[in-house]
Amino acid sequence: QVQLVESGGGLVQAGASLRLSCAASGRTFGMGWFRQAPGKEREFVATVSWRGSVTAYDDSVKGRFTISRDNDKNTMFLQMNSLKPEDTAVYYCAARQAISASRLESEYNYWGQGTQVSVSS
Repeated sequence: QVQLVESGGGLVQAGASLRLSCAASGRTFGMGWFRQAPGKEREFVATVSWRGSVTAYDDSVKGRFTISRDNDKNTMFLQMNSLKPEDTAVYYCAARQAISASRLESEYNYWGQGTQVSVSS
C-alpha cells in the first residue's frame, strides 16, 4: 500500500505561483494531479509517466502548470504559474500501478488527502 501526502497549497493572489509536492511512501509508477472545486466534480489536471518522459495537461492549465517528478525521492511536483481564481480547488495527488501516464481518474490506485489552493482576484 502506497501512501501519498500533498503539500504546498495556500492562499495567493491572481498571477502568483505555487509549487505543490506529493511525497510517496514507496515506489510509484504513473502519477497525476487532479482537483476538485466547491460544488464540482473532481477533474484531471496533469499526469506524468514513470520515467517522466511523457506528460499531459488539461487545456485549462496548459502553458501555466508543469508536472515533474524525482524518482530518487519518490516525489512528484506541480509548478503552478499565472494562477487564476478559477484554479481554486483542493488538489489531489494520485498514483497508479502502470508505468504510463493517464488522464482517467478510474485508472489510479492510490490517492492523497488533498491540499487546498485558493486564488483571490
